Amino acid sequence: MTIELIVADGVPSEDIPEESLFARWVTIAQAALAVEGEVCIQIVSSNESQALNRDYRSKDYPTNVLSFPADLPVEFGVMGDLAICWDVVLREAAEQSKTVNDHLAHMVVHGVLHLAGLDHLEDEQAEAMEQIERDVLAQFDIADPYLTPKGD
Repeated sequence: MTIELIVADGVPSEDIPEESLFARWVTIAQAALAVEGEVCIQIVSSNESQALNRDYRSKDYPTNVLSFPADLPVEFGVMGDLAICWDVVLREAAEQSKTVNDHLAHMVVHGVLHLAGLDHLEDEQAEAMEQIERDVLAQFDIADPYLTPKGD
């Protein structure tokens, strides 16, 4: 398994975790599904995320993670690309009282599951996908991302 990490212009790269941490998140997510393959992770700006979301999903706003599965036979060893919006991850982490790295890990795992063909359009699919996310994130001592934090 290999990953490539690309940080877009305008995103403060000094705040982005090391590529090795992204690789660990991807590796554990892939192991949970018994899949492997190269993943390119692009950390993008709000403007780029909004353009991608608009062009590929007809939704005109920036979003946390977009997954673009490779249109190649599995023997090529490429899963696809993830576009993670740094500004949205920062905002959501603050709103959800999570650390940025914990929320970023969730977005990477969530995106890898989409690259592997999982989805959450139906309730049953969502429950299965969310349980895999919980199991993978627990290996990093990251709390259930779907629990609402308790107020003070």
